[in-house]
Amino acid sequence: MAKAFVGSSPTLCTSGLNPLHYGKNRENVINFLIYLNSRGLRESTIAGYIRVLKHLTKFVDLDNPEQVKSFIASKTVMDSRKEKIVNNYSMYLKWRGLSWERPIYRRDTTLPYIPLEKEVDQLIGASNGKTATFLQFLKDSACRPIEAWRTKWIDIDLERNLVYINSPAKHSNPRAFKPSIQLIGMIQRLRKTSDYIFREHNDSRLEDFVRMFYYIRKKTVNKLQNPRLMKINFKTLRHFKATMEYHRTKDILYVKELLGHKDIKNTLVYTHLVNWENDDYTVKVASTLEECTQLLESGFAYILDYQDKKIFKKRK
Repeated sequence: MAKAFVGSSPTLCTSGLNPLHYGKNRENVINFLIYLNSRGLRESTIAGYIRVLKHLTKFVDLDNPEQVKSFIASKTVMDSRKEKIVNNYSMYLKWRGLSWERPIYRRDTTLPYIPLEKEVDQLIGASNGKTATFLQFLKDSACRPIEAWRTKWIDIDLERNLVYINSPAKHSNPRAFKPSIQLIGMIQRLRKTSDYIFREHNDSRLEDFVRMFYYIRKKTVNKLQNPRLMKINFKTLRHFKATMEYHRTKDILYVKELLGHKDIKNTLVYTHLVNWENDDYTVKVASTLEECTQLLESGFAYILDYQDKKIFKKRK
């Protein structure tokens, strides 16, 4: 059975969570993951099931729903996490032909954390190579980390100055964005070691990349003595970009398209994330077209003309 799994689903075997370590539930878990793979679920979705089932099998018997229910209730995690565990385990039970009285957990409603731009840039500056480029890519594009991870070299169109997000996650829309001059330069300095921009090999894992970033982030926090940096992860940059773009354009439909959302309800949260009235700004003055272009590429917004100069500002 294990050999059949390895041969039939290499995607699952490269997830970093070997399903051969599931004790008495091993055979059922392996067959369940093969079933999910046969349904065409994405790698990232199946990896979520693997993480949940691997955790549960350390403490409970998967075929004992009451034991699982008691274990979930005892966990000191947010209800949104418990809801995720319940959803994944319910799918497993349905596949096994078992049932349970499903516990109800209400998803916590929380607003995403929005850092200062200088804090984002501090993390980019503290990184190097593909990690720094990945952070800049997320900052420019507002795409999800897994979407950036799936981006290939052929998705870059230098003639039109566009990067295409052709493998969207969560059933979002494919889309394109205009990369900054800084990002283009960083990408061009990377070595092409696989079909994908940010992978050393085609089967490299995003989880390993995340761990490297966490190591860099911790070092940067200690160096700069800024604990706020610990609240920044890859997905934070999606929220950051969406918030900045809504503040700049006040166009919620534009932000919806930028994020790839199909339902505008998912986009509306960005209309009230930051109290802009109390924020400080960096102000720049441009005298030439080249200077104006550079400032706009860097995220500055045009404010007014004064004595043949153009004034720009950007939130710090």
